[in-house]
Order: sequence, then C-alpha cells, then structure tokens
Amino acid sequence: MAEIINLRSARKARARAEAESAAARNRAIHGRTKAQKLLEKGEKERAARAIDGTALEKDSGD
Repeated sequence: MAEIINLRSARKARARAEAESAAARNRAIHGRTKAQKLLEKGEKERAARAIDGTALEKDSGD
C-alpha cells in the first residue's frame, strides 16, 4: 500500500529545499569576508597604479 502524504507539506518542503539551494549558490558567489573584499580592492588599486606608472606620456600633437 502506498504511503499517504500531505501535498501541502510536500510543496512546502520542496520550496524550502529550493530556497536553501538558492541561498547556497548566493553564498558561494557573494559570500566573502570584509578582509577578503579589502584585500581584493587593494590588489586592484596596486595593479592600476603599476599600469599607470608604466604608461608612456603622450604629446599634445602640436
């Protein structure tokens, strides 16, 4: 004999599972600590300064 299930409970359980998987994806994408964010920002700024420092000066074209 088949097991009797409450459809409302099954829908809620499925919705909770989907929400948890979406939350896990978002944590993987956006979940960085403040220290990690500051470190990445510093690395980007340092790279930009290095590139700007090696750029050749352009004449005005007169």
